Amino acid sequence: MPFFRPHRKARGDEPPLGSTPTAITRRALDSALASAGSAYPNEFGGVFRADPPGVISELLLVPGTTAGHRHANFRLYMLPADLTVVGTVHSHPSGSLRPSDADLRLFRGWGRRHLILGAPFDQGCWRAYDGNGAETHLAVVASASGPRGPLRSYRVRPPSPGASAPEPLPEDEA
Repeated sequence: MPFFRPHRKARGDEPPLGSTPTAITRRALDSALASAGSAYPNEFGGVFRADPPGVISELLLVPGTTAGHRHANFRLYMLPADLTVVGTVHSHPSGSLRPSDADLRLFRGWGRRHLILGAPFDQGCWRAYDGNGAETHLAVVASASGPRGPLRSYRVRPPSPGASAPEPLPEDEA
């Protein structure tokens, strides 16, 4: 009996399904930062979906997730079977952007890209980590698919005294 294997046709230089994300859309990042801000002073937790592959484009809230001042418990078994789910996002209300021991255990056991968001939850208050807990770069792009050409990326760095804010999106893409 043949086994059903879904196939997605690659479009040009698009990464294959299941590849490690290298970018996140501004919309997905803003959604995560806003959710973390609204959950403050408790932690916030969610998971990310990368569709198209290689670009994190959606924030998913896991049913049954509980959170307190020092924890966010994910019930990952509540997620549907979905090969586009690539990692987690959670907040540290203390403002720390370093992963705890519990964070590292989660990173090693589940997903390829993980974000930690720190108070005050603005554009420079987040860090990306790989599955081993090493800090990694994740480009912020305007959208997951650009009908007007290649994806535009924006580098987000921690704000330093006298530094300007990241370049805003043009009005027609916001």
